[in-house]
Amino acid sequence: MENVENRKKNSALIAMSGGVDSSVAAYLMTEKGFECQGTTMRLYRNEDIGQCGFHTCCSQRDIDDASEVAFQLDMPYEVLDFTMDFRKQIIEKFIRIYEEGGTPNPCIDCNRYMKFDKLLSFAQEKKMDFVVTGHYARVVFDRESGRYFLKKALDETKDQSYALFAMTQNQLAHTLFPLGDLHKKGVRELAEKLHFVNARKHDSQDICFVPHGDYTKFMEEFRGRAYPAGDFLDEKGNIVGRHNGAVRYTLGQRKGLGLAMGEPVYVFDKSMERNTVTVGPESMLYSNSLIAGEMNWIAIPNLERPMKLMGKTRYGQKEQSATVIPLDDGTVRVEFDAKQRANTPGQAVVFYDKDVVVGGGTILKVIRGVY
Repeated sequence: MENVENRKKNSALIAMSGGVDSSVAAYLMTEKGFECQGTTMRLYRNEDIGQCGFHTCCSQRDIDDASEVAFQLDMPYEVLDFTMDFRKQIIEKFIRIYEEGGTPNPCIDCNRYMKFDKLLSFAQEKKMDFVVTGHYARVVFDRESGRYFLKKALDETKDQSYALFAMTQNQLAHTLFPLGDLHKKGVRELAEKLHFVNARKHDSQDICFVPHGDYTKFMEEFRGRAYPAGDFLDEKGNIVGRHNGAVRYTLGQRKGLGLAMGEPVYVFDKSMERNTVTVGPESMLYSNSLIAGEMNWIAIPNLERPMKLMGKTRYGQKEQSATVIPLDDGTVRVEFDAKQRANTPGQAVVFYDKDVVVGGGTILKVIRGVY
């Protein structure tokens, strides 16, 4: 396999969030002799969600930090306004999936529709060869298959390949991840050595447009309405209490239910049509099977027959052995060897062959019992 950074093209658009990772990525590209331009995406304005003032996916301090690093590296820098695209493709989808009973993953959608779509288009308009980000992942070209592979980062504690499964062959061909061969500790040490203003800055943990984590409040302000209360049900369908709106609860949730049932109970099902939330013992959360759609295959052109792979349904989960079976409608059925806890519609399931991302998709349905 050939590391894509060995290709002899020399201009790059650096996606700069204001954090330490993208700043070090920018430095590494300049050190490799690339002609670089930094950019930060402006993704939404607070008045869109009923608040005053102006905000972006990064705070103003983050933009200031990114511009300062770009200045230090003698790199052109600009802020790009993608607010309308972000509203339609990320925020509205985020709310719609919650309202349909799922749990969205907006970071994956942002990678899919913004970083490696809008930014790549902008880079190509500027006649630039690559988009560069601070993700911990690797891209290699496999000569045998003639395909670009997405691989895990060497630092598996920081690996972000799960969130990048939707990348296309064209996007992979024009993307570089300079941190893929590094460890986070070394990245911070390098930033300290370079006296970057953000060398000790904490990594962002929240959804960028829900900075305080209260996604229901955000949704109500965005929609201009409250979500109605409804019934909690037990596994037999009996009413056991009242909830504050089904969108507030996620599969596997235990805390914040306000139920006294003599033993711990967990959310294991919801009906948005009836506005009910069903709770039960933890054993109800486990299942072997799921259906996934919106599939994207990277290491193979398409899934033609059942494959034994390793899969995971959450970012921090260890991959689990599974059989992936193609269905006639383009979806797949995933049969895990062992039962998995709280697989959730709206989340991603991503498949690996050792450290190579074979592909992935969105969980549409969780199957309990015999399929």
